[in-house]
Amino acid sequence: MKLTIGTDRPGVTTTTETEPLTFDVEGMHCASCVTRVERILARQDGVKEAVVNLTSNQARVQVAPDTPIAELQAAVAKGGYGLVERARGQPKDLIALHDNERAAHLRRFIAAAALAIPTVILAMAGIDGSWVGWVQAALATPVVLWAAAPSHRTTWTLLKAGSANMDTLISLSTGAAWAYSLWALLTDQAVFFETAAAIVAFILLGRYFEARAKGRASRAIAARLDLGAKDARVERDGLWVTVPVDEVTVGDRVEVIPGARVPVDGTILEGSTSVDESMLTGEALPVSCQPGEAMVGGTVNQTGRVVLVATSVGRDTVLAGIVRMVEDAQTSKAPIQGLADRVARIFVPVVLVIAALTFAGWIIGEGGSGVAVRNAVAVLIIACPCALGLATPTAILVGSGRGAELGVIYRSADIFERLGKLDMVAFDKTGTLTSGNMELVDAEADDERFLSWVAAVESGSGHPIGAAVARGALDRGIVLADATDIEALPGLGVVGTVQGTSVVVGTAALMAERGVSLSTKWETAIGATQRRGATALAGAWDGEVKGVLAVADTLRPEAAEAVADLARYGIESVMLTGDHERTARSIAREVGIEQVGSRLLPQDKAAYLSARQAEGLVVGFVGDGINDALALATADLGMGIGTGSDVAIEAADVTLMSGNPRLVAVAIGLAGRTVRCIRQNLGWAFGYNLAAIPLAAAGLLNPMIASAAMAFSSVSVVANSLRIRKWKTDA
Repeated sequence: MKLTIGTDRPGVTTTTETEPLTFDVEGMHCASCVTRVERILARQDGVKEAVVNLTSNQARVQVAPDTPIAELQAAVAKGGYGLVERARGQPKDLIALHDNERAAHLRRFIAAAALAIPTVILAMAGIDGSWVGWVQAALATPVVLWAAAPSHRTTWTLLKAGSANMDTLISLSTGAAWAYSLWALLTDQAVFFETAAAIVAFILLGRYFEARAKGRASRAIAARLDLGAKDARVERDGLWVTVPVDEVTVGDRVEVIPGARVPVDGTILEGSTSVDESMLTGEALPVSCQPGEAMVGGTVNQTGRVVLVATSVGRDTVLAGIVRMVEDAQTSKAPIQGLADRVARIFVPVVLVIAALTFAGWIIGEGGSGVAVRNAVAVLIIACPCALGLATPTAILVGSGRGAELGVIYRSADIFERLGKLDMVAFDKTGTLTSGNMELVDAEADDERFLSWVAAVESGSGHPIGAAVARGALDRGIVLADATDIEALPGLGVVGTVQGTSVVVGTAALMAERGVSLSTKWETAIGATQRRGATALAGAWDGEVKGVLAVADTLRPEAAEAVADLARYGIESVMLTGDHERTARSIAREVGIEQVGSRLLPQDKAAYLSARQAEGLVVGFVGDGINDALALATADLGMGIGTGSDVAIEAADVTLMSGNPRLVAVAIGLAGRTVRCIRQNLGWAFGYNLAAIPLAAAGLLNPMIASAAMAFSSVSVVANSLRIRKWKTDA
């Protein structure tokens, strides 16, 4: 679907279709921000679903038609955040976003550290004199009021909206420490300006490293998707001119020279070449392309000049579709994030209450106001909802990026979890376990002219089998004879004339119909060919069979390994096909599959999957054709072969960009690694807070140490997620 923007009355922008809208969200810093923005959006009229992502600072909102966008923006602004609409399919420049964040935090950190370090030194030096406190105040005040100003501004905005987030905790803790120290300085009591200054410096340092780590995570996918050509050579008035790729239209003739990136999707009109499709499929070997074959925008032309006719441009290209699918996965939310969201919703208010109780407890317990403030500040600082907010989306960001590098595209975040629950995977045969292209696999003959004559007749049949025979003969260096009077006989074969001789090529039934007898030798050869799942064709002239051909849809070389990979994960493999049982059983034996369904219509495949689901199994289906769309939709998890039909890909939850069936196990293995990372992140985030907050309340945690630990918690979650980039597969 396409997103269009229209107006139903002056000055009001509304949606006219129901495709999700994408927004950039301004002012978010932690998990509490995410849950608040989601709740604000979800309460608005016309909003069906809202998902907000902290890592990318994006919101994806499913709305009803004619929903005024300005009202959504106004509601979010009232809550203290900004909402900026972004065109669908235009990926956000996350690298620039995180680079800008990193630079801003670094500038403030350098200034804060330059003032905080001497403040801490003076506090620890034990120098007597009232001037020491005034110097500390002079050094710490710019740190608290200027370096921490973004947190103070956000806090004020949110307080006006009756809300709070991580910035609230930072602002209150540093502000309380600074204000108390000013009062203490005037009343000749102990001050801790150094605490306020050091907290700000550590927090800014942590945010710098966090932005840096998130930038590394974003770079993995951004580098993958920023592969489209910027210019194109097109024919204008008989001349080849270079224009921006946005100016290319469907039907244009496009020239692609060796070494150039293909600018748009198209079909080759002139020339032949080899193409590096690794950006699309993850396969390192180049692919040969001839006239009439398709080329995909973003791939690299290697050896020959070709001229294409543009078939898809802009957001309709394959690469743009990949961008949208990866973007959807990164802005969606995995179910495992639900617990973190529920905690984040109440986290900041609970921390504020605990801090207040800590202050009151130490005052009542005669710990003194200074001790009470110090411990309350430690509670405010050590609490870190940032790590909770980053735990899931950062792992999904890196996992989906790594998947794109390997040729696996996940449609949404929940798929990562669903893949780990599969009990059974059913494969379509043709185009999935097999290449989907008929090939001449064997030829046995008594006459040296056999292949030349038979292939000549078959070449004019117009049938895929005939084309396979002709291609196979040419590949073997055979020169095809001249054939005339060719007549195709549907379901039987083909007849023609070569050098004045009538040649018959086809089934045993056609031989019998034309009065050609089959000797025991050729009957045995036909039977052996059929038993191994190939189509047997006899060739005859002068009333005598001269030889037998074997034509088959060849097995993909990785098919058996794909089944073995799934077995190692404890997943049962099944094959469902519309082909004859003999052929189906032969292919199944070769790849190691025991359960086979043959002669199945599309609805039969879906019924088989439904029956296994009724047994309590979680089932997946892998297919590539239009006839597989129903089964893909019926399965608990559908995987579409990217080289197959658009209908199959649209119906799938996971798209495997090459025809390599081992990518099924790659998708499952990478998803499992990503989910394990999410659990580790959430375990760290929850465990850190459960352990640290009581220590801070008990006075066992210095606020400066707490601020350093808080900064480390967010960085550690992002760093752990980055480890997914190193996940390897042998597929």
